Amino acid sequence: MEKLYIVIPAYNEEENIEQVVRDWYPVVEKISGESRLVVIDDGSRDSTYAKMQKLAEELPMFEPVTKQNQGHGATVLYGYHHALEAGADYVFQTDSDGQTLPGEFGAFWEKRKDYEMVIGHRRGRQDGISRVFVTKTLKLVCRLCFHVTVTDANTPFRLMKAESLKENLKLVPENFNLSNVILSVIYAKKKQPVLYLPITFRPRQGGVNSINLKKIFRIGRQAFRDFRTINKCLKKEI
Repeated sequence: MEKLYIVIPAYNEEENIEQVVRDWYPVVEKISGESRLVVIDDGSRDSTYAKMQKLAEELPMFEPVTKQNQGHGATVLYGYHHALEAGADYVFQTDSDGQTLPGEFGAFWEKRKDYEMVIGHRRGRQDGISRVFVTKTLKLVCRLCFHVTVTDANTPFRLMKAESLKENLKLVPENFNLSNVILSVIYAKKKQPVLYLPITFRPRQGGVNSINLKKIFRIGRQAFRDFRTINKCLKKEI
């Protein structure tokens, strides 16, 4: 019996969290009784975690987790390690803003045995020009630093085999902010089989978008510095 863990980081998502949990919960129900939907509250200042706890009372395959605030990337890594320690066979990650559609998961699950990672390619994105710019910038930085092309490096819609994820996580710095980006790079550098499938990417379904031009510049500058350091380590390991 295959065990799927869906990992969702959340920060100040009181407007979205109940709908997101209810949308994704049927996915784990269909896979197996051992599967779990895990939402990691990243030290929210609103009622996100309280709402999660209430939902867990009626949804037995839903695991609400909370921790101190560390940022999105570190929270994603926390979720991956949590899933692996629980014995997951497959780990799927998405976000808590309601932009992705659970109905598109099935096509990814069908390909799970043929690829080490199946990742969404956001076509016709509806989440704003600033987010699109971030993705294009990261794609360019990955090409310059690592000499690999990643179609959509930071997509929050990815299904991974636990075995390869566990090995690849060893190369990711602890609490690294751009964890999904560097994981995409590692899979590409190792030439592991990865499939990109087109997905729908809606506008944020509630709450506030935290990305602005100042943050975009800071993310890009820090990413370039971090990636150059990481690339030296990858050359020794891969």
